[in-house]
Amino acid sequence: MNKIILITASVFGTLAVIFGAFGAHYLKSKLGVAEIAIWKTAVDYQFYHTLALLGIANFSRSRSRLINAAFWFFSIGIILFSGSLYILALKSSIAPFIGPVTPIGGLFLILGWLSILLATIKNK
Repeated sequence: MNKIILITASVFGTLAVIFGAFGAHYLKSKLGVAEIAIWKTAVDYQFYHTLALLGIANFSRSRSRLINAAFWFFSIGIILFSGSLYILALKSSIAPFIGPVTPIGGLFLILGWLSILLATIKNK
């Protein structure tokens, strides 16, 4: 599981750098201030949770179900939360359909953090 977590974190980290640069250099002149702020939030949360994935890779040796759950919660959360924000920033016309996905992604990110908390409490 450790290798899978590290590969996943590497992919999310690479994409966060690419999306951050894309927003800063290309989209800045194409989108409004509000859309750029949404894009930046997506990149920030993707980075935060990529770093969290790197952190839990150290715990994965214990093969805890809670650490595995945190991995899945963070991965799904990044895709739903940041992914929906990227789409919202680019396509305001589909925002009503994508908007409800963002809180679901946020819930997965919260569940990931709670899984780490429970794993830590249960660890002897």
